[in-house]
Amino acid sequence: MDKLVIRGGNRLAGTIPVSGAKNSALTLIPCALLTDEPVTLRNLPRLADIDGFQHLMNQFGVSTSTQGKRPEDFGRVVTFEASRVTSSVAPYDLVRKMRASILVLGPMLARMGEATVSLPGGCAIGVRPIDLHLKVLEAIGAEIEISAGYVRAIAPDGGLPGGRYSFPIVSVGATENALMAAATAKGK
Repeated sequence: MDKLVIRGGNRLAGTIPVSGAKNSALTLIPCALLTDEPVTLRNLPRLADIDGFQHLMNQFGVSTSTQGKRPEDFGRVVTFEASRVTSSVAPYDLVRKMRASILVLGPMLARMGEATVSLPGGCAIGVRPIDLHLKVLEAIGAEIEISAGYVRAIAPDGGLPGGRYSFPIVSVGATENALMAAATAKGK
């Protein structure tokens, strides 16, 4: 068996800053749509996807304030305030670059009773369909329409009744979307 032996006469001291995780941040940001209260996220990584998602939230009428804008500031602190959501449409020009933008579908549907999201792009590892996102939202009561490159989800009577769904395969993103949509559902 191979092993690595480290021998040293010097004690280590100090700290190493660790960047926040992109995929966690891209799931937490749309959660701000589920409340009127300010949501503050700390240690957001400095990545184009995070910037793009922040612009998408602004498109909805969510105000954002950022601390730590300088290059020497390791992680950003961003506060999202969604008390005045004015739009439930995620347009193509903002969504096409970020596959994770589909994650606004569930919380926006829960918040506004409807959501329209451009079919996402931006996946460097190939085609990854969103069919499981749509199937689970239908299972908890949403009506889904796909037309002209957009997904439109509607909660009949203004709210989702809830329901049950078993994923045929593992889908982290679809599960996240389902949990956010179901957060305000009326049933189980």
